Amino acid sequence: MTKINLTGQSQEELQAFAESIDEKRFRGKQLFHWIYQRKATDFESMTNIATPLRRKLSGLATLGHLELQKRSVSASGSIKYLFRLADGQLVESVYIPEDDRHTLCVSSQVGCALMCSFCATGKMGFRRNLLTGEIVDQVLCVERDIGRELTNVVFMGMGEPFKNYDAAIKSANLMSHPDGIAIGTRHIVISTAGIIPEIYRFADEGHKFKLAISLHSALNEKRQQLMPISRKWHVQALTEAMKYYIKKSGRRPTIEIVLLKGVNDSYEDAMALKEMVHNMPCKINLIPYNPTIEAFQRPDPRQVDRFANWLLSSKAPVSVRWSKGDDIDAACGQLATQELDELSA
Repeated sequence: MTKINLTGQSQEELQAFAESIDEKRFRGKQLFHWIYQRKATDFESMTNIATPLRRKLSGLATLGHLELQKRSVSASGSIKYLFRLADGQLVESVYIPEDDRHTLCVSSQVGCALMCSFCATGKMGFRRNLLTGEIVDQVLCVERDIGRELTNVVFMGMGEPFKNYDAAIKSANLMSHPDGIAIGTRHIVISTAGIIPEIYRFADEGHKFKLAISLHSALNEKRQQLMPISRKWHVQALTEAMKYYIKKSGRRPTIEIVLLKGVNDSYEDAMALKEMVHNMPCKINLIPYNPTIEAFQRPDPRQVDRFANWLLSSKAPVSVRWSKGDDIDAACGQLATQELDELSA
């Protein structure tokens, strides 16, 4: 008989599971507490559950999905984790410590189908969606490893979260549940390259998680070259979806621009972005490119400053985010290295 993996199940699902094995519903709440708050890796450690039930659970169910394959530490203190999944696939997460927060960048897919020209993950192609438990288990595994609770989670690792919408939202709900991991909803950011139907769905469902849009160019022709998804959903359609989200949610999305030398860092690019966000409540994050794909380079700091200054007269706050962890291929856009294919072999 195949055992049921309980990691990734909600409190209600765990209560239903308890009833299905002829136990009281409150046992499901106990399991939820041990899995998500106490980060248990086995049933024997669940000390307020009677020994006969712990043995019963061990025969019927398992906990967790991930096996740590490799752990790389950056000079900045960032840590890249390579996890092996139950079917042998590999996925990466990145822990980013800062003075006021402890952030984990989680993956939602193995590989990515969007094929953005500057992103290493897209070069892998798409392999499969992650299960809810495989997403949330990245948080549990890292919290056990670093010996402290995370304060922030960003869905900006491998994959497009809105192409695995249900699992991404369910895992974010598990991460934010007050009886479990208890990361505040406003400290969870879900990033999308612009899957427009799901932006509308996200707005209509009223989720409290923050939304980030990976834009990279407000010029539609240029964005199509960088991000093939823009051939299906052009910049104007994306702009309308963001406006809908703002009106429906009352929240400001974050617009992310990876700056590529000589590609999207010109005055024309800045003015197009400025025009796009005119009268649109939002924030802008500029991310100087981390060398990943040979065809692209990082602008020098002076050009990054110029680009930021061109945007200053817009109402949107602008910040420059120099990614950490590029020395271990853990910075923005670098997840999925040759090592993934080597270890998969």
